[in-house]
Amino acid sequence: MSESPVNDVLVRFRNVQKSYDGESLIVKDLNLDIRKGEFLTLLGPSGSGKTTSLMMLAGFETPTSGEILLGDRSLNRVPAHRRNIGMVFQNYALFPHMTVAENLAFPLKVRKLDKTDIAERVKRALSMVQLDAFAHRYPGQMSGGQQQRVALARALVFEPQLVLMDEPLGALDKQLREHMQIEIKHLHEKLGVTVVYVTHDQSEALTMSDRVAVFHQGEIQQIDTPQALYETPRNAFVANFIGENNRLSGRLEKREGPECVVRLDNGESVRAMAVHDAAPGQPVSLSVRPERISLNATTPVNRFSGRVREFIYLGDHVRIRLEACGNAAFIVKQPIASLDPELGVGDVVTLGWNIEHARALDPVAV
Repeated sequence: MSESPVNDVLVRFRNVQKSYDGESLIVKDLNLDIRKGEFLTLLGPSGSGKTTSLMMLAGFETPTSGEILLGDRSLNRVPAHRRNIGMVFQNYALFPHMTVAENLAFPLKVRKLDKTDIAERVKRALSMVQLDAFAHRYPGQMSGGQQQRVALARALVFEPQLVLMDEPLGALDKQLREHMQIEIKHLHEKLGVTVVYVTHDQSEALTMSDRVAVFHQGEIQQIDTPQALYETPRNAFVANFIGENNRLSGRLEKREGPECVVRLDNGESVRAMAVHDAAPGQPVSLSVRPERISLNATTPVNRFSGRVREFIYLGDHVRIRLEACGNAAFIVKQPIASLDPELGVGDVVTLGWNIEHARALDPVAV
């Protein structure tokens, strides 16, 4: 993992481990630098360690070993309420007996700000989330999306240097969720605050983040920009977890610089980028994204034939399931505009892809 310049880093996890039973580690030897002003998402399946890592940073969990630093100060013995960190949860955690304005004023009163300052900051925070007219409403009188905005404003009202968000949009419907993703992203750009965001929703992570850390079994598998994670996954877990992926099994036949030749289980050969450090004869898995595959391909290498088994219509594009390369569920994504209207189930087509769009990765345990 690349080191950041010291003055650019706000949070450091140093060899952090967490175990609840003294035997199995939920978080294993976590080393992570979080940069000032960045939007970092911790992404992974349930039980991967992402939420536990966030809760240790918030102060609601204690590391079994290792150290967490905020700036140059160790947080290990600092209680949660003294960390000056904003938190937004999935369940909003608003006080139902307080108005919106009173909810926003609460963290400021705890910090003993004077009344004029509190009123000014509450007004500014309401305006920031476009809820100026809702100051005197109670949470129960508002929609889920409005309550989430109040929770967001409350996390930002005392101007923390760091805001942690744990699945904050999980309870919202798809359309509102997508709208709030963009709202939060714009707020982050405007305020320049550092955000650490936890989700298991990969499209949310790709949409919102400057960088994404992909967790699996308590360890970061890869931390990168959304584009780098999607286009250049370092291992089979990341390739399969982020976006849709055609996975083919085979053995490395030979390496040629950064490229290699892989012999598939059905005997066909594929040229790919040699990402996994395998020796000739060893098993590898190939990753090819469905949108990188051409039908009626004219590529000079990696040309195969496939039989169409199913069309799945998705509005702007079609997912076509084929039998190809020894795989009965090989997926090709085609924009509607470029789909051949004559193509039908049972037809045999040529398909192909460029060498740089196939990655030879570690073998996947079955």
